[in-house]
Amino acid sequence: MKRLTWAAALLSLATAFQPATAAESFTPQQKDEIGAIVREYLLAHPDMLVEIQQALEKKQNEARQAQAKVAVDANKDLIFNAPYDISVGNPQGKVTVVEFFDYNCGYCRRAMKDMDAIVKSNPDVRFVLKEFPILGPDSVAAHKVSDAFRILAPEKYGEFHRELLGGEHADEARAIDVAKKLGVTEEALRAEMGKPGFDARVQDAYKLATDLGISGTPSYVIGNEAIFGAVGVDALNQKIANVGQCGKTVC
Repeated sequence: MKRLTWAAALLSLATAFQPATAAESFTPQQKDEIGAIVREYLLAHPDMLVEIQQALEKKQNEARQAQAKVAVDANKDLIFNAPYDISVGNPQGKVTVVEFFDYNCGYCRRAMKDMDAIVKSNPDVRFVLKEFPILGPDSVAAHKVSDAFRILAPEKYGEFHRELLGGEHADEARAIDVAKKLGVTEEALRAEMGKPGFDARVQDAYKLATDLGISGTPSYVIGNEAIFGAVGVDALNQKIANVGQCGKTVC
């Protein structure tokens, strides 16, 4: 086969994605030569690989956001107003931020400072904490204690949350110790933990996360958008400001 220019090779590759009859017009030797030309070009221009990766990531993020928007529209009450979630900040705030978190998530530990900075600087923000234990049995056990504490002493949940998340590895024993320091007895906790309901509430969180495309912590929902990862206080504040201004995270 006559040696192709890069543009011609791309044209040939594009043709290869036409119906099977077009692709079959290339002989095995021609296909090998096209592949060699593409490989040679990419090795000579590695910056193109970065561009390709960025384009792929952009396309994947757009798909995730489209999925998340559908899920937010279909599950607004469960996301923003679940009766078993606790909020900090202004309970009547004009903008709600929902954070999916795990007590053994190091990024969540650092993101807690972002939450505190946001509610301190913006009196119109309601920050909802959605328990999402995904980091193993100790996380599930700690969240179960947290759920019982929330029911027994909701007014102290913010203190409990900061103490448990801000310390060392969270498990049932440490969560109970934190609760006891805040005045809730182990007996009361275990009695509450023995009641049905926790599994259903956790399953709600898991299903929501799946629908939203959330697979890690921390993740957020603001307006009609899901935000994946610890993006930092500045990025969150910008989205909050946009929702306050135009009702969407991007105005």
